[in-house]
Amino acid sequence: MSDGYYEPVVHVADERDEGRMLRDVLRDRLGVSRRLFVRLKQSEEGLAVNGEKAFPSYRLAAGDVVEFRMERETSEDIYPQPMALDIVFEDEHLLVLNKPAGIIVHPTTGHYLNTLANGVVHYWLEKGERRRFRPVHRLDEDTSGLVIVAKHPYAHQQLSEQMAKDEVTKQYRAYVFDRPPAEEGEVNAPIGRVPEDPHRRAVREDGAPSLTYYRVAASYPCGATALDVRLGTGRTHQIRVHLSSVGCPLIGDAYYADPAWERTELARALEGAIGRQALHASMLAFRHPVTNAPMELEAGLPQDLQTLEARLSELPPGLDAQKV
Repeated sequence: MSDGYYEPVVHVADERDEGRMLRDVLRDRLGVSRRLFVRLKQSEEGLAVNGEKAFPSYRLAAGDVVEFRMERETSEDIYPQPMALDIVFEDEHLLVLNKPAGIIVHPTTGHYLNTLANGVVHYWLEKGERRRFRPVHRLDEDTSGLVIVAKHPYAHQQLSEQMAKDEVTKQYRAYVFDRPPAEEGEVNAPIGRVPEDPHRRAVREDGAPSLTYYRVAASYPCGATALDVRLGTGRTHQIRVHLSSVGCPLIGDAYYADPAWERTELARALEGAIGRQALHASMLAFRHPVTNAPMELEAGLPQDLQTLEARLSELPPGLDAQKV
């Protein structure tokens, strides 16, 4: 294989592909998008059958080995920077990382260094790999946990489609003030921008439909709760906004802090216990973008949330009583 191409994606034709054109099998069986198909067709080594270059109109027989290769890309606008990476899973198609709190996923205006992208690009270069940084989804800067990075356009396309169809399960651990309305339930409320602050979100009638599921994982005598939260939609700040809307703001979330809770003995007892919102992306379940095998990946609680959990377990009851 040429160094100018990624590792091939391989499909062995079966009786369902017998007599069908290569382009139709790529589209219907492998889900190759029209845009990617055009790129493959125009690439010198894009399409092959049984090791030989093939045209899109080639008619397949059962047993034919189909390969398609994508030309390598680089993130030339991302500066490679050494960084400790917590890699949960990696193969030639995707990379799943456990992102620490305090790091953003991708460079933004005025913030070109110390992002997850800088570290991943450096990691790949150290391995002799030339790839473009393609995150499938993102986490807020101060949310820790699992992030999927696709290693080539086809993997990104397949995983993005799973995301769009709500076929990816994303579960979070959240530590909140107070108790939710039920041990298990949902928050189904539209979320939109706040006109006075375009970065802030709120439950609004003119917002986009948004759905969050929750289940109580632990209740603490001091008046706090640990929740396992699953997303039904993926709006900006969705968990933070939805939980605040039912009276359970995230502990440590300065941006969406509830003044009533900030005046309690519980809030004062937790000062300095955590320096960010107590939210961690703990589990992802999806289908592998190439093999279609089911995958379920987990990331344990980081040290700051373990410390918070221990602190909540130690605090006496009644500290939430002074909420006004």
